[in-house]
Amino acid sequence: MIGNLPFVVSMVLVVLGLWTLMTRRNLIKLAVGIVLIENGVNLFLVSLGYVRGGIAPIYTFAPADAPMVMPTPQALTLTSIVIGMATTALLLTFAVVIHRHRGTLDAGKIRELRG
Repeated sequence: MIGNLPFVVSMVLVVLGLWTLMTRRNLIKLAVGIVLIENGVNLFLVSLGYVRGGIAPIYTFAPADAPMVMPTPQALTLTSIVIGMATTALLLTFAVVIHRHRGTLDAGKIRELRG
């Protein structure tokens, strides 16, 4: 029933994030594009570890022939979420500091030298 839908959605998220990074100049929108890419990758990792009717490997009373879910993609996704939150906080902090000093969030105007 679930089929390839998570893989298609993760691809759409990554493509939307890349499109945002290539076409927008606002620093907040660039941070949103990076978050979209991170979420697409996280969904892809979780989709790789999905097993229909699978049981978590930590469940000790599982039958011997029961299919188990791979814990590695889940651990990678949790690590990626933590790193993504730190990256997003850092990017937004940079945007706030740049806005305070330069008065703009336009990436094209920030590159210009003052003086």
